[in-house]
Amino acid sequence: MATFTPIKNQKQTKGALLGTVLYIIDRRKTTHEGQNLVSGFNCNAYTSYLEMMTTKQQYRKTDKRQFFQFVQSFPEDTNLTPQEVHRIGLELAARQFPDYEVLVATHCDTDNLHNHLLVNSVSFKTGKKLHQNHDDLVLHRKINDEICMVHGQPVLESYHKGQKKKRALAGEYRAAERGESWKFTLIKAIEDALLYSPDRESLIQNMEYEGYKVQWSDSRKYITYTCPNGMKCRDNKLHDETYLKENMERLFAYRAEHGFIPLTPEPPEGWLGQLEQERHLGEDVISLGKNLERAGDVSPPLTPPTWTDSKQRQREALKKLAQGHKLQSEQEQEMDMTM
Repeated sequence: MATFTPIKNQKQTKGALLGTVLYIIDRRKTTHEGQNLVSGFNCNAYTSYLEMMTTKQQYRKTDKRQFFQFVQSFPEDTNLTPQEVHRIGLELAARQFPDYEVLVATHCDTDNLHNHLLVNSVSFKTGKKLHQNHDDLVLHRKINDEICMVHGQPVLESYHKGQKKKRALAGEYRAAERGESWKFTLIKAIEDALLYSPDRESLIQNMEYEGYKVQWSDSRKYITYTCPNGMKCRDNKLHDETYLKENMERLFAYRAEHGFIPLTPEPPEGWLGQLEQERHLGEDVISLGKNLERAGDVSPPLTPPTWTDSKQRQREALKKLAQGHKLQSEQEQEMDMTM
């Protein structure tokens, strides 16, 4: 089934709108077999930001809410092609937001295909501000189901206002999206955000684009993540010390000192491993100097500690789980030792 989820973008500024546009149209995420799956409904995809801002200025409604963002996600075992998924996203935009400019981008870089729909907050036809509430979301999901059924896709059971289980729908939707642990989905989101983030503020903003809230303050020991399904998780519960607050701070200090190029992959041994090697190497240099002062003898060559094979296998297994892949029996044993 295809799920339809609103993304709670906390920041509603012109800069946040532009940042969200640039994020969802990233060619690394939207290209399939040489085709870039990005389209604009009532606008041109690559001038959508300017067109949306022009509409706001025309009707003098440039303050407060700037946009709405939704994710339409399909299960990993869908028989649809990325092109078909993209067309379904455009159909939904046309049905639900006929008088608004909508940017539709299909992300193909994960195991489950999904559309990002970015909707201008002001109608280019009437100048009316778009407002969304619970009933609107129920209607969006109903139309989403109708479109999916036309394309031969299964749907979730109907939603009825007043049901006691209504509050659990968001969690059901996120679980249905990937069919895997929400905690590993969180790890995947952090890893993806780190590819674009030179500093803490960028990481928080990039996580927000995907619907996550990040509480990271100097006065608190832990980083706390709130997922789109409402689940909360501290950094020390993510199965790997790389994500601890102190190590993330060291990572961003390293990036600030050495420079950072967005989309630069993490080194195979992990940033933490690289930073640990540099720290120990510095300690060895100091120790070497003291030895030379005391004895005048030549100390053994410096041998920086290496990331152990066991630790490396654990990190590889963790990332495979975050990507939704199954583990081999020996990898499962490695992960059992850390959880």
